[in-house]
Amino acid sequence: MALDSNLEAWLTLSVAPGLSNEAFRRLLIAFGGPSEILAARRSDLGRVVPEAVVRAVCAPVDPAVLTNVAAWLQDPVNHVITLGDEAYPQSLLHVADPPPLLYAKGRIDLLNAACFAIVGSRNATQRGIAHAEDFARALSDAGLTIVSGLALGIDAAAHRGGLAGAASSVAVVGTGLDIVYPARNRGLAHELALNGCLASEFALGTAPVALNFPRRNRLISGLARGCLVVEAALGSGSLITARLANEQGKDVFAMPGSIDSPLAKGCHSLIKQGAKLVETADDILDELKTPRAFATPRPQHASAGELHPVLAQLGFDPCDFDTLAVRSGVNADVLAALLAQWEIDGLIEALPGGRYQRVR
Repeated sequence: MALDSNLEAWLTLSVAPGLSNEAFRRLLIAFGGPSEILAARRSDLGRVVPEAVVRAVCAPVDPAVLTNVAAWLQDPVNHVITLGDEAYPQSLLHVADPPPLLYAKGRIDLLNAACFAIVGSRNATQRGIAHAEDFARALSDAGLTIVSGLALGIDAAAHRGGLAGAASSVAVVGTGLDIVYPARNRGLAHELALNGCLASEFALGTAPVALNFPRRNRLISGLARGCLVVEAALGSGSLITARLANEQGKDVFAMPGSIDSPLAKGCHSLIKQGAKLVETADDILDELKTPRAFATPRPQHASAGELHPVLAQLGFDPCDFDTLAVRSGVNADVLAALLAQWEIDGLIEALPGGRYQRVR
């Protein structure tokens, strides 16, 4: 399938080395469209952008790049959306450095839906993963499409919850859309392509370079009406997303945790800086003044383990085996058997250092 000449011009400029998004937009304003830019004389281009950028615009593009995109677009689930398209996410027009074009896979209508971002640690606890998935499901059922970054841990849980709800989920990634990173999320990426959406500003074939992910974060926050951080250490990339959301005038929310947990430090720092502390999804919906468009109550099932007094003694803060044995007065062998069974049942999580924590 041959590319439309206008789309070919967009793609040609988008992969020109040395042509920044900002310079691309300046040229669009000056000349009206990508075909007009490519047809312009070097002297006219030089009145708008520096000579280095003129050279980038005039440099030949490897035809294999355009051939690969044309082949990729033969799958009807794949799309290239330019600044000139109606399908371009309107919310991204208000972020710093909006990309001239996006590669997208799946339901591109979700890019202009009411969205909400949920992000957090890649090395999340089981408790954090459960919270992220539950909050995402509840918010999705209330009509908010969940946006995250397809990373392991909290991001993946947020996507699963969003897909399980009514409003689905969007993943903004830091690679080309012909690459799934991390590979462990291949199944999740496939489900997003079928029932949600994946989006990237990076050309096909772009590898997971570290510098791409902070850039990706501005699009996650840019698409969303607000951002929830579930678990994050100090210095986490999730805090970059939260900062960008704040700079974009979006509401930032954070989930508190144990004062002993390194993964709660980033959230507590956000709360100290003015992020809204949340305990339930309703806290977010109330702040955003979002009606419960599709929300239905989810049944809560209590297991026999949840009623056990030792589980109550464990509480929700990390606790080591010896301390729990003293608290509960239970024989060590019995306690070990209880903890092993509850870990299998998903009621508790074993932490480093021989500590345990309730998940729910």
